[in-house]
Amino acid sequence: MAGLLIIGSSQAGVQLAVSLRALGYEPAITLLGDEDHRPYQRPALSKEFLQDKITKESLIYRSQQYWDEHRITVVKGEWIEQVRTGANGSGVARSASGRKFAFDRLALAVGASARRIDTPGAELDGVLYLRTADDALELKARVPETLHVVVIGGGFIGIEAAASLHSLGKQVTLLERGSRLVRRAVGEETSEFIRAHHRAHGVDIRTNAAVERIIGEGGRVTGVVVDGETIAADLVLVGIGVTPNTELAEQLGLEVNDGIVVDRYATASDRVTLAVGDCSNLPNPIAGSPAGERVRFESVNHAIEQAKVAAYAVMGRQEEYGGIPWFWSNQGELKLQIAGLSTGYDRVVDRSPADPSKFSVLYYRGEQLIAADCVNVPLDFMFVKQALAKGINLLADEVRDPAVSLKTVLAAHEAALAAHHTQGK
Repeated sequence: MAGLLIIGSSQAGVQLAVSLRALGYEPAITLLGDEDHRPYQRPALSKEFLQDKITKESLIYRSQQYWDEHRITVVKGEWIEQVRTGANGSGVARSASGRKFAFDRLALAVGASARRIDTPGAELDGVLYLRTADDALELKARVPETLHVVVIGGGFIGIEAAASLHSLGKQVTLLERGSRLVRRAVGEETSEFIRAHHRAHGVDIRTNAAVERIIGEGGRVTGVVVDGETIAADLVLVGIGVTPNTELAEQLGLEVNDGIVVDRYATASDRVTLAVGDCSNLPNPIAGSPAGERVRFESVNHAIEQAKVAAYAVMGRQEEYGGIPWFWSNQGELKLQIAGLSTGYDRVVDRSPADPSKFSVLYYRGEQLIAADCVNVPLDFMFVKQALAKGINLLADEVRDPAVSLKTVLAAHEAALAAHHTQGK
């Protein structure tokens, strides 16, 4: 009973197992995680769970009954430290506890780890990270006794946690060493909107902020020194990005470059091992992307879509990743939704309504629509996402006026295409 071994039991690993059973895969499936928790969702850790809006049980993906009925063996708390495979991809994985797991095929859904800070004082009690359920439980347990929080890192995790902690009555200072927030994921206009909103609502946001050291008394953090100024802190939350977990891939001799390098079918360089989710580096799936361009996504949608592609590959079908990348971030009153990738844009169309809590910009490369950032404007997000998925270009001059519905513009393009196809018959 070897079958498929999936190392990693978060979103991508779970989706791969679920998709395979839905496609009629009959061999054994083992879903193995290194945490002592049943497979759970991560996105809510910095938001609803931290704010006590949902319980720990609400984070769990599936019931034990589901796993039993679908013959998926879920293994908790086993850290795989060695994997050996043969030419056909079968092999054995050995955990730190000495357990061995035989497999006919291997899938790596090993995710990424929080990047650690090397600033002096980083080892003090009260310096925390937020990546796992245990991290969230520790942070949540400390919140009642905390007044002053310093968040280091202006990415999604840092901003979401800062907004959540501020909503709980904490005095929050967010430090970003770069010139703007979320610079890898959104354009300058969106960065500025997010910064201005949170500053106006009481979060002290500082960019170009170089942390010199973290200070404490009696082994416990008391402050953070930035540009010679000491900012009081009962708790320091570090969110400076993640590093893809590639150790097992390297051990197997797989190609690694900012993640495990895979093809369009989620297959690694040995042509048999699968790699899905945050740990994988894949060809850019967006139509019209520069030849050879590769990306590594950190999103729920990507984990789901790529796992489906991997499931087809296991079943002998080559189905390319066909979805349009999209992302979201809940930051207090703001719901940011991103469709496509704005990387390489050279033109911006601002469709923001008069309402100061709403924001919508579309990004173009030349005349081609490539992405949109929408805050509290879900319809713009939805119709840009649909347009990108259908390969329909919404021209800048057509969408510049925020009073013009993108639904109407998209429908006009679809009608024109339908008429063209009809005439061509």
